[in-house]
Amino acid sequence: LGGAAGSCTMSVAEDAEWLQWVTKQFGNIAGDDKEIDLEEFKTALQVKESFFAERFFTLFDTDGSGTVSLEELLKALSLLVHGNEMDKLRFLFQVYDVDGKMTKNRLICNFLTKALIFKAAWLSTEHPSVGITVGLCSGSIDPDELRVVLGWCLRESAIALPEERLADLTLALFEAADKDRSGSITFEELKEELEGFPEVMENLTISAASWLKPPLPPARSSWPRHLTRDYWRNHRCKLTCLGSYAGLNLLLFALGALWHAGLGEWVAVARGCGQCLNFNCALLAVLMLRRCLTWLRSTPIAKVLPLDQHVVFHQLVGYVVLVLAAVHTGAHVANFSRLAQQDGCHSLAEYLLQARPGVGGLGGTASQTGLALQALLATMLAFSSPCVRRRGHFEVFYWTHLSYIFIWTLLILHGPHFWKWFVVPGCLFVMEKVLGLAWRRAGGLHIVEVNLLPSKVTHLVIERPQFFRYKPGDYVYLNIPAIASYEWHPFTISSAPEQQETLWLHIRSLGQWTNKLYEYFQQPEFPNPELKPLSRSLRKKRCQHWAQVGEDWAQCYIDGPYGTPTRRIFTSEHAVLIGAGIGITPFASILQSIMHRYRQRKQRCPSCHYSWCKDLRDEEMTLRKVDFIWINRDQKHFEWFISLLTKLEMEQAEQEPEGRFLEMHMYMTSALSKNDMKAIGLQMALDLLATKEQRDSITGLQTRTQPGRPDWIKVFGKVAEEKRGKVQVFFCGSPALAKVIRVHCERFGFRFFKENF
Repeated sequence: LGGAAGSCTMSVAEDAEWLQWVTKQFGNIAGDDKEIDLEEFKTALQVKESFFAERFFTLFDTDGSGTVSLEELLKALSLLVHGNEMDKLRFLFQVYDVDGKMTKNRLICNFLTKALIFKAAWLSTEHPSVGITVGLCSGSIDPDELRVVLGWCLRESAIALPEERLADLTLALFEAADKDRSGSITFEELKEELEGFPEVMENLTISAASWLKPPLPPARSSWPRHLTRDYWRNHRCKLTCLGSYAGLNLLLFALGALWHAGLGEWVAVARGCGQCLNFNCALLAVLMLRRCLTWLRSTPIAKVLPLDQHVVFHQLVGYVVLVLAAVHTGAHVANFSRLAQQDGCHSLAEYLLQARPGVGGLGGTASQTGLALQALLATMLAFSSPCVRRRGHFEVFYWTHLSYIFIWTLLILHGPHFWKWFVVPGCLFVMEKVLGLAWRRAGGLHIVEVNLLPSKVTHLVIERPQFFRYKPGDYVYLNIPAIASYEWHPFTISSAPEQQETLWLHIRSLGQWTNKLYEYFQQPEFPNPELKPLSRSLRKKRCQHWAQVGEDWAQCYIDGPYGTPTRRIFTSEHAVLIGAGIGITPFASILQSIMHRYRQRKQRCPSCHYSWCKDLRDEEMTLRKVDFIWINRDQKHFEWFISLLTKLEMEQAEQEPEGRFLEMHMYMTSALSKNDMKAIGLQMALDLLATKEQRDSITGLQTRTQPGRPDWIKVFGKVAEEKRGKVQVFFCGSPALAKVIRVHCERFGFRFFKENF
């Protein structure tokens, strides 16, 4: 049941609707026999593990027949939906109260065979009219029973812990709940312990009934999201640029059409589109000048232009160019068709395929170059789609995209005025390419160390070039000839700029090239890729050894660095960093650099503000608070980055014992949330053990890993309440999650920035 199900009240209409919904769902599942057996029950619940489905089924099956009828189901669900917290706690107690003397295998066997199912009275007589079988209950929970249930809770939450940690969890929860030290937990003791966790009590749910809850109607606001004040405030730069872009195109079209209005309406349309094409084809080059854009990020113009969306704008302009080209070509074809009908001497094919002086273009080849341009543009667009680039066909995208060289050449031959628009962007583009080639031709860089980490993450340690300067969060294009000689892929630098000797790249295996990279370094002839700190001399020896084995595989080339939206972090007041999965990579560099600058800022005299370390200007570090949020699917995805986070926690404890400057928040989406009945005991045990040991059992950090997905309203509400300055949210992860977070940022008035390559 969702949050609404936690309420004990329903209107008559809502109750009737709910009963109708339950009956319909039951009929779909039960079939002709009007009964639900265990397998149908498990299928309906879509459970990962069968333990809880079997416990729920046993408690619902009040007559011990081995099936659940509609009447039995309605009685049980009525209690869970309309009942109060006490009713739900009694049900929870019964779920946990299994026969602790039985082994796991025997317990499961008895569930499946129903041989030992028996009816029992309620632990109290408060609800004599509504009955749920206690089923294998003894009236108290002993340590063995608790250990069995907690073990299944771990499985259901996809948490893998050694047996000794399971024993520690069991002991922590049992000692806390067994108030009278009798060796077992009674219902009253469990109730008393649960009352110490108000966040659990306020929204106690039962997953066994959630599939029978009618879907809530989608919330509708009085205004569409794109017309709200919050949306315009958070997108003012992008919307202003889009408006200016559209206005400029309309102006150019109008001027081009008016200048040629006397030649006919088709010519006017073609010339208007041609004028717009001159501008847009030049703009396409400007939007991919990464070095120029990176430089612009350090200037005041970065506050006016949406530099973070340059790739999105490049794609948009590409679509606009294709539409304008189609209209431009179609208008000319219509005009040629009209001319062919008027003179009767030349066919439409001759107008299109033969060079004719006076038609336009170099030597009258405007028609032929125009058709060639149309074909090249359509081909480039077709092979630039995500289904081509991200499904193992990068080389198709790469080679077809290189046709921009021929497109610009044909445009110069086709349009007499295009060169005037293109001369400045073209020169800058050539300069960028020359600089890139100079970097690449200067010699390959040695891969000093390779570490294959959990979740198929490849950690590359690359020697840092002598004059390589970058900002935290910047990215480079990486080429490894041994993997693919012509492929360049962008990856964020995960090491801090203060790390002088090497560069770190953490590369998750998600595509064809990244999978090849991981598999390549798995080969047995390469050194053992374990994560071990190496001294400088040892790295030098390893480099020499690899050079003897072969230069090709130990070399790589980089192109960059290039700036990202995260450069704004250090000029923020309250920064919220959100990484999903491998999206934490840019924040690896940023967090290290933040703590480095924070240490420098702390090393000042509180009276005269004299600093005995190298100067750090205030405008380079205006941060008052940093909240770091990392969302992962399961436990193993935390492992590759834990060592760095542990180090940051230790530094934070030394600099600020209260730990208020950098606050970490970990979320594991596969884990059952605290308000799910199946996970209440586990989450209580994890909280108790974390408090006792001052570390989290899942990650080993001091920060407690939260189960489920973040409640963004609560997370951002807490951030807003702190009032530590203007809040800026920086996100790197899936586009779907970015949309969700963006909407919440608009609601709270936070600026939102998303990492784009």
